[in-house]
Amino acid sequence: MIDVQIGHEKTITALLPAMAGSNIIYGAGMLELGMTFSLEQLLIDADIIKMVRRVLRGIPVSEDTMQVELIKKIGAGGNYLGEEHTAMNFRKEHSAPLLFDRTNTDTWVANGSKTMEEKANAKVKDILEHYTVKPLSPEIAKGIKNIIAEAEDEVGINK
Repeated sequence: MIDVQIGHEKTITALLPAMAGSNIIYGAGMLELGMTFSLEQLLIDADIIKMVRRVLRGIPVSEDTMQVELIKKIGAGGNYLGEEHTAMNFRKEHSAPLLFDRTNTDTWVANGSKTMEEKANAKVKDILEHYTVKPLSPEIAKGIKNIIAEAEDEVGINK
């Protein structure tokens, strides 16, 4: 079952190893200790992983990012949203999840009050119905075949 508890557990089990330096986030799409796999959970986990990766990037501190002169000009409590620097940097710093809804309650209700699981299910159905797999380039396909052949030779499959 996809619920708040699993969302919390997925976030913690992705964030803590990532912060410790792990380059593998394990368990995307898995439920019930890995006994069940859910395409809906996979999409939710992709959003969580995207946010974890954003956290790991950190907050760069430089003259450009601090914009001390701009802060002095506008002041505390001022509006920075109309500033060119904000517009130029907003998209690269903002996390745009596929499923997580950051609208207010009125907008969420007006849009049908869909739960995360309902949104994920609709997206899964859309992907399964409309997604077209892009073929690998010949170079990449050849590289993969070479890796497989080397591994088979190493373990004696082709002998």
